[in-house]
Amino acid sequence: MKYRILVFLLGIIIINCDTKPSQECIDSLDASSKVKNNVEMYSKVWDSAINGRNIEIINLDNFDVNIKAITADGDITGIDAFKAYYNNYLTGFSDAEFNIVDVFGQGDKIVKHWNFKGTHDGDFFGIPATGKKIDLIGTTLVLMKDGKILQEQDFFDNYSLLSQLGLLPTE
Repeated sequence: MKYRILVFLLGIIIINCDTKPSQECIDSLDASSKVKNNVEMYSKVWDSAINGRNIEIINLDNFDVNIKAITADGDITGIDAFKAYYNNYLTGFSDAEFNIVDVFGQGDKIVKHWNFKGTHDGDFFGIPATGKKIDLIGTTLVLMKDGKILQEQDFFDNYSLLSQLGLLPTE
């Protein structure tokens, strides 16, 4: 017998996937495949955007027309605004290195644990180059829609970022 194990926040469900799988088994396999495809696509897009310095990958092929970045200063909505927002990382850090430490998902939701490193040698959200190196970790909550990125919200220690840039005391 083949079994499909689904892990949820509050328990484990074991589904019997005999030679003639039930609709429940088929649905769980489809859901698992959807998450896998979403995670693979998402990871490739951000690797290309930052490490490949290809900001043009932020387009309608990979992002929903209503893409939104939720930020503390207000939401960034639409492809052009989203692209301009994330281009700050490329203009601010010519040696930007972006690594996904871990990524997982359920349904249309993805959680990404990441690391961003680089030398601040250009304008970064209006902050002139400091020449300082940063090493920042964070987490992003992602919402997908029809295989495209619909929404992102980054969480990181802004105090650490500003301290590493030399803009705040480190004590």
